[in-house]
Amino acid sequence: MLIKEYRVTLPLTVDEYQVAQLFSVAEASKDNTGGGEGIEVLKNEPFTNYNLLGGKYNAGQYTYKIYHLASKVPAFIRLLAPKGSLEIHEEAWNAYPYCKTVISNPGYMKENFVICIESLHVPDKGNQDNVHELSAEKLKQREVIHIDIANDPVAASDYKETEDPTKFKSTKTGRGPLLGRDWKDKVNPVMTCYKLVTVEFKWFGLQNRVEAFIQKSERRLFTSFHRQVFCWMDRWYGLTMADIRAIEDKTKEELEALRQKGEVRGMRADTD
Repeated sequence: MLIKEYRVTLPLTVDEYQVAQLFSVAEASKDNTGGGEGIEVLKNEPFTNYNLLGGKYNAGQYTYKIYHLASKVPAFIRLLAPKGSLEIHEEAWNAYPYCKTVISNPGYMKENFVICIESLHVPDKGNQDNVHELSAEKLKQREVIHIDIANDPVAASDYKETEDPTKFKSTKTGRGPLLGRDWKDKVNPVMTCYKLVTVEFKWFGLQNRVEAFIQKSERRLFTSFHRQVFCWMDRWYGLTMADIRAIEDKTKEELEALRQKGEVRGMRADTD
């Protein structure tokens, strides 16, 4: 088991991020769907009576998705896994500002593979030590990683000038560009996504390698995604939650159409 807590600080309010995140998830889903691969949305509905973070949160929006991913896993897994086994199931309970996502592979790995992502969104600069209320034992295992969307390196294949926070200035809010190493101390508003990622992959001889690969992939994904969240500000700023639900409904239809045609699109696994 490998536990890392990624802290992503952004020049947004916590309320703004709720809309920004959902909008960006819908858009990014389309960028990663095509050619028989991509994202299939099975459920997107309200939930109640599901306790999260020790019962502090218990109602919100539930989603169930299947990721058809053959080209997006590392080659050494593709060689070992039988055809049709590379479907990843994602369940998410979004009780904003808290969200829990569980990723699994019930058709092949079953209980031997699970990624749990627990996110709490807080109006601070990422300096709280234990927002996820971990036990002393878990705190010893946890590694904290601060992600700087302006200064952290990104893969050449992930870089787009229009999604570079050091070059983007919002016409609607006046925010940006994010310059210097100390931009977090200069922006107002400010908030942080505390994302606790627990990875368990039980496969003799591969466990450490795959768990490390998954954590590296999560960091890459969080970095690229939150660069988009910020740089797409003028596209989502001013939208309501009703607007977001309408966008999600439309996106579900578009994803189903995209998945059946065209070429494989989006982020691929790093070579190892």
